[in-house]
Amino acid sequence: MSATIDRISALLAKAERTDNEAEADAYLMKAQQLATLASVDLAVARARIARREARQQPESRTTSIGEKGRRANPHLISLFVAIAHANDAHVDVASNSTYVIGYGMPADLDVVETIFASLAVHMVHSSQGYVSGRSWTGETYVAVSGRRRQRRPHTAQTARAAFYRAYVDRIRERLEQARKQALERVAEALPGTAGDAASGALVLRQKAAEVTSFHAQESRARGSWSGYSGAVRSASGTAAQAGRTAASRARLTKQAELPGKGPGIRG
Repeated sequence: MSATIDRISALLAKAERTDNEAEADAYLMKAQQLATLASVDLAVARARIARREARQQPESRTTSIGEKGRRANPHLISLFVAIAHANDAHVDVASNSTYVIGYGMPADLDVVETIFASLAVHMVHSSQGYVSGRSWTGETYVAVSGRRRQRRPHTAQTARAAFYRAYVDRIRERLEQARKQALERVAEALPGTAGDAASGALVLRQKAAEVTSFHAQESRARGSWSGYSGAVRSASGTAAQAGRTAASRARLTKQAELPGKGPGIRG
């Protein structure tokens, strides 16, 4: 699996270096396809050689998000959840939004950590560039408070929140598309046999069921995470455009530190 992680990291580095939007998009899509295919390959191997003692088992890992009260934390968590769900992992969120716990197969969690470490820093840095440019000045957004909806002028804080929401939505779309394409390739390459799962998708469902069972047994979470609770409930205007464009480009930083542990990360 380490070789696959290296290939994914190399693709992310290429996405960072290119100025071509189409190339950047292709690199990230390929990275997610490799992640999905690696997961399928692992699941097939586990289905065929379940008797081996080295058979991988689900596990849990904790990932730090940021200091308590940091405004970017809910958006970073949304990003982590989107990546985790595309890689068959479950997520528990700390009540103060400072960390998450991922549940999944070790190989899948490796992929989630690799992609999140790159995209999280990229998302925050890209938003800083957008907010600093102040193209949002004079624009308004629909603020939601309970049942009340009111149009208000953007501030730097709300413009950043709108950027984040659009960024995460676009990343989720891209990861889902890459996963679907990878599964289609697997279905073509793995015709059903009497002794194995009918397809790569079925094998993945079996693995997902095992992870779900593990999560149900090990999780100590109570209730559900409500997500971002600020006034910006829909992204529009230049904020949404900038967020989606940045996510489509996905020029990933080489900075290896997670949000909250490196310089220049703020929310």
